[in-house]
Amino acid sequence: MLDIAEELSRWVAEGRDFAVATVVAVGGSAPRQPGAALAVDAEGTAVGSVSGGCVEGAVYELCRQALEDGETVLERFGYSDEDAFAVGLTCGGVIDILVTPVRAADPARPVVAAGLAAAARGEAAALARIVTGPAELVGRALLVAAGGSHEGGFGAHPELDRTVAEEAAAFLDAGRTGTLEIGEQGSRCGAPLTVLVESSVPPPRMIVFGAIDFASALVRVGTFLGYRVTVCDARPVFATRNRFPEADEIVVEWPHRYLERTQVDGRTVLCVLTHDAKFDVPLLRLALRLPVAYVGAMGSRRTHLDRNERLREVGVTERELARLRSPIGLDLGARTPEETALSIAAEIVANRRGGSGVSLTGAHTPIHHDATSSPLPVLRIRSVAQLPPAPAVTAAGGVS
Repeated sequence: MLDIAEELSRWVAEGRDFAVATVVAVGGSAPRQPGAALAVDAEGTAVGSVSGGCVEGAVYELCRQALEDGETVLERFGYSDEDAFAVGLTCGGVIDILVTPVRAADPARPVVAAGLAAAARGEAAALARIVTGPAELVGRALLVAAGGSHEGGFGAHPELDRTVAEEAAAFLDAGRTGTLEIGEQGSRCGAPLTVLVESSVPPPRMIVFGAIDFASALVRVGTFLGYRVTVCDARPVFATRNRFPEADEIVVEWPHRYLERTQVDGRTVLCVLTHDAKFDVPLLRLALRLPVAYVGAMGSRRTHLDRNERLREVGVTERELARLRSPIGLDLGARTPEETALSIAAEIVANRRGGSGVSLTGAHTPIHHDATSSPLPVLRIRSVAQLPPAPAVTAAGGVS
């Protein structure tokens, strides 16, 4: 539910009761990943999505029911060969959805509220909720902060809280959302519990070096993809707010000096668009030794070969050079700055998700390459036909 934290945090502040449906596990070609959520308040207002439209109406009704009876439920939606058009996921996938009421009297509400508030502020936090296990534990929550401290708990066994907090901290470090199996007393033995851990982390960084026209287009695409975008250039006449109004940060400094002092991590992408040796060589020498997700450099194939030789001369190894994406981007036949930015962004997404970059038409590779959790056991598949029609969820978050 942390993916809609800003809206839900406002609902909490306004004292609204609501129910939230969260994707817990997926299988096959499911449209949304674990953590995706749809919430419905007591007035029938809906925000978010769990399936991109396939089962929204059915899940909406489950949320309304949870608000009425206060019960947390776990439901599976999947494909049925006998009645393909009646089921929610005609794409052939399976999703397990946890529906939890968040009402004023519910004991988990303060913990959930704290998690939503942290996520809405852009702070790192992990919210752990029990999905399967004893009825008195299902839906209870524990919140873990970036430093490892936690609040809330399950009230069953102190060791369970400690173990889940440690596991959730590991999920948070990796920026991962998913489920884990653990015993009722916090060990790996005994009756198992399934715990959903949702991680909310600050947006990943995209640092664009070189304040050129192509950079302006890439900033817009990077922002659209959810990156916190920085533009860095040593030339103050080009690195200006007027030229890059969508950038989160503009830095006038030699690129390698800025990279030496700024904070990066395993999700950071570095796009070197300067294609000038006096900037590129010291910058790439450093960049290729940092634990970042992506390093790409613009330039022709001739520029690429010359740049590689210069990098070898300053001690860059072949293994380090193998990390460099150059010429930058996928082969889309791009000409304009906007097309080139799309080419670069496509390569970044393919690198992040494990895609090949080839056309899906005629291919036999999976559409989704992410390692996802398998559906939980012992759940019956529910089709849309089993539930009464529900109001349609509108783009504005209301119903009609």
